[in-house]
Amino acid sequence: MRRFWLFCFLFFAGFFATSITTQAQTKRPMTFEDMMHMKRLGGTAVSADGKWLGYSVTTVDLQKNTKTPELWVQAIAGGEPVKVAAAQPGDDGLEFAPDGKRVLFVSGREGGGQVWTADFDGASGATTNTKRLTAMSTEADSAKWSPDGKFVVFTSAVYPDCAPITFADAKTGDQCNADRDKAKADSKVKAQIFTHLMYRHWNHFTGDKRSHLFLFEVASGKVRDLTPNDTHDAPTDYPTDPLGCGCAFSPDSKEIAFVKKDVPEEAVSTNSDIFTLDLTNPDAKPVKVSTAAGGDLSPAYSPDGKWLAWRSQERAGYEGDKFRLALYDREAKSIKYLLPKFDRWIDGFVWSSSSKTIYFTCGNSGNEPIFSVDVDGKNLNWRTTIGVIKDDIEWGEYSDLHVSSDGRFLTASRMTVSRPADVVVMHLGVSSGINVDKFGSPDRIGPVPGSFESAEYDIYKVEQVTHLNKALLDSIQIWGGGPHEAEPMESFWFTAADGTKEQGFLIRPPGFDAAKKYPVKFLIHGGPQGAWGDAWSYRWNAELFAANGYVVIMINPGGSTGYGQSFVDRVNGDWGGKPFTDLMSGLDYAEQHYSFIDKNRECALGASYGGYMANWVLGHTNRFKCIVSHDGMFDPESAYGTTEELWFNEWEFKSPNGSGGKPWEYYGKPDSQNPFRRWAPMMSAKNFKTPTLVVHGQLDFRLDVSEGYQLFTTLLRLGVPSKMLYFPDEGHWVLKPQNSQLWWKTVNDWVDEYAGLKETRGREAVSRGEVTR
Repeated sequence: MRRFWLFCFLFFAGFFATSITTQAQTKRPMTFEDMMHMKRLGGTAVSADGKWLGYSVTTVDLQKNTKTPELWVQAIAGGEPVKVAAAQPGDDGLEFAPDGKRVLFVSGREGGGQVWTADFDGASGATTNTKRLTAMSTEADSAKWSPDGKFVVFTSAVYPDCAPITFADAKTGDQCNADRDKAKADSKVKAQIFTHLMYRHWNHFTGDKRSHLFLFEVASGKVRDLTPNDTHDAPTDYPTDPLGCGCAFSPDSKEIAFVKKDVPEEAVSTNSDIFTLDLTNPDAKPVKVSTAAGGDLSPAYSPDGKWLAWRSQERAGYEGDKFRLALYDREAKSIKYLLPKFDRWIDGFVWSSSSKTIYFTCGNSGNEPIFSVDVDGKNLNWRTTIGVIKDDIEWGEYSDLHVSSDGRFLTASRMTVSRPADVVVMHLGVSSGINVDKFGSPDRIGPVPGSFESAEYDIYKVEQVTHLNKALLDSIQIWGGGPHEAEPMESFWFTAADGTKEQGFLIRPPGFDAAKKYPVKFLIHGGPQGAWGDAWSYRWNAELFAANGYVVIMINPGGSTGYGQSFVDRVNGDWGGKPFTDLMSGLDYAEQHYSFIDKNRECALGASYGGYMANWVLGHTNRFKCIVSHDGMFDPESAYGTTEELWFNEWEFKSPNGSGGKPWEYYGKPDSQNPFRRWAPMMSAKNFKTPTLVVHGQLDFRLDVSEGYQLFTTLLRLGVPSKMLYFPDEGHWVLKPQNSQLWWKTVNDWVDEYAGLKETRGREAVSRGEVTR
């Protein structure tokens, strides 16, 4: 009898194993075309009654070379998505009215972006009776309802010296703007005269216009400029504010808070501030309420109106400083900073409906979890708010938080390294009943113990609301044979040269076989204040890098976020120092502990600061078979004179004692005391030997295209095998679909050639009869 049951067990075990293997074999590695077919989640909104989710989804048409957003609504409790019939392809920025009977959005259907509304049926999700609200000659964007539904605030770029647009007279100012725009368009002279820095930013010249906030009265159709004749942007163009308009209404709709950088020279300062404006008095002037020397962003009033919160940086001129959570008592006119010992950045936050708690996200050890903190001043402890689906923690990166008006649930956008963003709902009152200890080491769940005041865990039930790419994802094998199928990216920790504990990640290729040796793509992140982690990207997609037969290794060296501010500061004034040795130590560890890595077939790839580091690697080690340098810094001194955000270079290239920051302040000193030369990749050009692909865009005003030209010229004059991929119509990032296609093909072909896979793929094609020798 026992033999019979043993036979049954082995038979069915074999059957199920075969079934699982067959199912895995039906899946295929992800391709670039797959990634372009994926629907991309945009901004989200939740109706006041908590029944409806609104969101934007962008679809890519590779053949037409376009990206088109469309608007959808979906019942949070369950149901199929409903396309917003009142909207058209290209419309964006959906917002529900406070009364739940209307929606607003921004549409360019009449030739320029304007704010539109439509009636909304809360029972069916249907939208009807579309109506245009604004008619600005300078267009309108980033619209938001007031809590009483009587007003809409939006942004528009205007000429500051035109007559102010007021409730009493909007025509004179708008006509002035229209005339100025027409004269500029008609003129045969396209020259510009600059009198200040920041005359260009990212990928465009800033021109004479400035972004202003406008208030639209729904009943009368009147509009007025809230920052008339102001020569500064509101909201500021940097730091970028996730709120869009960089503004918030008070709960009674009588006040608005907004972000503005009111400084003499914006290019050398990060000091954006929070201003409030009394909307009941047309003659009222903005009042600055923030006091920090660094950037202040993301104002948000508590639902009870007592508090105004925002994210705040302490140090002037340092965009990589820790974002703290500031709390302003509106009655006492005083500021306190919650969680002063919390050693992570506050990235995004939302108030609870009770005004007693703030939920926020922050990067931590490769994840971006949700945390919460009480604001009564008595219990300033942090809690990790963990989402669980079917007894499994939902790791990844959370953002775009919304809390329902009754406080029952929270919605968020969630992505992982193997899944693009979808919307999830976290039921705040429904505990999962899971013991947090079952999930292993605390550093996977939250910050390293001992760095904070105290630690607790709230574990709530999570449900996925949207499934934007389910069918496509089900057909793709993007699990690379990691230790668990639910964890396609493996985390590892190693000890840097100076004893610092640091983190790296590894992704195995589809069809992974532990008995084989695999070439390596060694990715270096930008920033330098950035981080690799459990997040999806449509540009540097780690899964797609692995999909054509590579092990992908990513190290978070000194300067990376998510490990405490002292670790972020590790890169300051030391660009090619400890971060370089950190990267090499991490790769050494991976080579020693993963036997399937072929250390003789490794290529290094980096962009922005990662491009700088690729250039530094080029002159300081020959361990790589090839290098890809995308928008990297080659000569820090020339980069200083051609960039726009000068505060960045002046901070990062200070001397160890904190002085300097400008190239001429080091003239006459030895190179060892001049960071612009000490950390210049060009100074090690005589050591360049590794074949290098240089990538740069003409419209990259952060790191001017001349940096790429200089590197490419040097490589060719040295006789190093090189190629340059030049984009005349791209900036710091490659965004156009067909340009992206060329980027991926060129990069993969370059790496294949030097990692030995080009020849291997050729032999495989011959064996399949696809080509002849």
